Amino acid sequence: MDFFLWVIIIGICLILLASLVDFIRGGKLRVNMQMRESRFSAEIFYTLLIIYLIVIIGFGLIYFILSINNILLVENGELRKVSIIGSAIHSLYFSGVTLLTIGYGDITPIGIGRFIALVQALIGYILPTAFVLRLVQSNQENRDE
Repeated sequence: MDFFLWVIIIGICLILLASLVDFIRGGKLRVNMQMRESRFSAEIFYTLLIIYLIVIIGFGLIYFILSINNILLVENGELRKVSIIGSAIHSLYFSGVTLLTIGYGDITPIGIGRFIALVQALIGYILPTAFVLRLVQSNQENRDE
């Protein structure tokens, strides 16, 4: 059973990596990204929103799978055993807080979860930069045409 769960975690990581690389390179998700100087591009906004949701859900699933293997998230400094639904909710919440902020500290990972949270926080910091660089590059390409 442990081997199967690790295969699922690796699969989720590959999907996350492919989504992020595709976004940064401007692949399929960015079919016709054009933005005028004074207008808001809904397409770019929705693309970034989808990428954030993929990352939050993907890392949330990783934390959830780890919690099934008794690698728990520590809540308020106490080890708590929660139900499957509670664990899924805690995992998604922790994933969102880790990606979108530096974390509140109310839930902390233990074991390998610390490294995974570190990678997720790094993605949370790099993703807006990639978004801005992609936007600048798109504007430059539009001006060159």
